[in-house]
Amino acid sequence: MNAEDRIAALEAQVASLAHGLAIQEDVQAIRTLQFAYGYFMDKCMFAEIVDLFAEDAELHFMGGVFKGKAGARRLYGGSSGMNGPEHGMLFEHIIAQDIVHVAPDRTTAEGRFRTFMQGGVHRSKEGAPPAIPPQFLEAGIYENRYVREGGVWKFQLFNYKVVYQCDFSVGWANAPEAPLMVSEHRKTFPESASGPDALEARPDRWPKAVVMPFHYRHPVTGEPIRTPVPK
Repeated sequence: MNAEDRIAALEAQVASLAHGLAIQEDVQAIRTLQFAYGYFMDKCMFAEIVDLFAEDAELHFMGGVFKGKAGARRLYGGSSGMNGPEHGMLFEHIIAQDIVHVAPDRTTAEGRFRTFMQGGVHRSKEGAPPAIPPQFLEAGIYENRYVREGGVWKFQLFNYKVVYQCDFSVGWANAPEAPLMVSEHRKTFPESASGPDALEARPDRWPKAVVMPFHYRHPVTGEPIRTPVPK
């Protein structure tokens, strides 16, 4: 190999390494975005949450589809009346088990995360929303898509499925199939001031065996991961 070929090979190697490093930086930025969402949710910081979404974002939650930042504003804080941390209110989101894949052109990405929430109302709290139990647990899965907007990673598709909600005193073995504290959406905006732009099928939850489709392929075989049929 002559000098020109060696230089070309080294330049290609440096470009490949630089691209790989940039991808890892993107993964870290997306992880930070998702984890920041959890910290903001802990304290009902809804204005900060809305800023995490792209202009053309789409949010799927509890049978409703919310579009754009206007839809995000209706979803976050639109019906609870809360905006910011309050005495005696607990909504601790633990987000983990992240798997993130960035597109080769680094303009979009997909991520799967798990969340576990401990929430409730302290006995000293006055005027708490009546739908929130004193002590409850919630678990769910995110399958999201992200977009680089103005050089910054933001949520483009926010897709959260509740696995279960249950009163802490009875545990998930006695979790109701119906929502414990947040009802599925029945009316759209503007008929409902805080409603979604569209309705979708009611999401199943525990004790039904529900598998949220995977955005990624099997890490060993490279094959698409099938969504098994629940028994």
